[in-house]
Amino acid sequence: MASTAIDAYRITEEPYYRPSADEIRLYEHAYAHRLPLILKGPTGCGKTRFVEYMAWKLRRPLITLACNEDMTASDLVGRYLLDANGTAWHDGPLTQAVRHGGICYLDEVVEARQDTTVVIHPLTDSRRILALDKKGEVIHAHPDFQLVVSYNPGYQSRSKDMKPSTRQRFAALQFEYQHPDIEIQIVAHEARVTNEIATKLVGIAACSRTLISRGLEEGVSTRMLIYAGMLIRDGVDPRASCAMTMTHALTDDPDMAVALQGFVDAYFG
Repeated sequence: MASTAIDAYRITEEPYYRPSADEIRLYEHAYAHRLPLILKGPTGCGKTRFVEYMAWKLRRPLITLACNEDMTASDLVGRYLLDANGTAWHDGPLTQAVRHGGICYLDEVVEARQDTTVVIHPLTDSRRILALDKKGEVIHAHPDFQLVVSYNPGYQSRSKDMKPSTRQRFAALQFEYQHPDIEIQIVAHEARVTNEIATKLVGIAACSRTLISRGLEEGVSTRMLIYAGMLIRDGVDPRASCAMTMTHALTDDPDMAVALQGFVDAYFG
C-alpha cells in the first residue's frame, strides 16, 4: 500500500505509560463508537502521553495541535497558499485527520477562541462532517476518525472555560496525578534516575500540591519531576536542579518560592 502524508503521524514505538485506573479500557470503548472525548486534568499529569499510547495501541495516526488564543479556524481546517503552480489548497491538521482517519488531539482546547472551535461542532454529533467554506467542500469523516481534546479545569475556571454547548458533545475522562508509587516508577523510567532520587522528587511534588489554592495555582507536575531528574542524572546539584525546574518555574512570589525550596531542602538538604 502506498504511503500517505498522514503516515508521518503514526507512532511506531510503544510510549511508556502506566495506567492509574481503567482509563485504557474506557478509551477503547469510546473509540469503538468514535465518541469525541475530553481529557480533563492538571498540567503535566500525563494526558498527552495517554493519547499517544492509545494511538499506538489502536494503530491510528495521531495529529496533535497545541491550541492558543491566536489560532484561527484556518489553522485547524486549512487555507489557500501560493506555491510554484499558483494558488493551492492545503489541508490543516484537523482536515487531514478527518480525511484519512486519524485521531486529532487538540491540547488545551479552551485556549483557542470560541469562534474558532465552533468548527468542530459538526464533527461531534451524528453528522460527523467538516465544512470547508473557503473551498466549498463538505467532508464526511473517515470511519476511523476521532476527536480528542484536553484542558485543565482547575486552572481554566478562573479565566476560560468550555462552552456548555461544546462540552455536552463529548464524553470525558478525568485525570489526576498518579499515585506516588506509580509516579515514582514513571519518574525513574523517564529521567533514568534511581528509585531513591525519584522517591524524593515525588515527595517534593506531593508537598507542593498541598499549597494549591493557598497561594499556588498549580503544584509540581510529573513533567517537572522528570526535568529535575534529568538534570540530577547529569550531575547538577539536586537543590539547584529543583530550583530551576520547579521553584522558579512555578512562582514569582518570593514567599512561595521560599516555601517550595523548603520542601526541596527537606529532601535534599
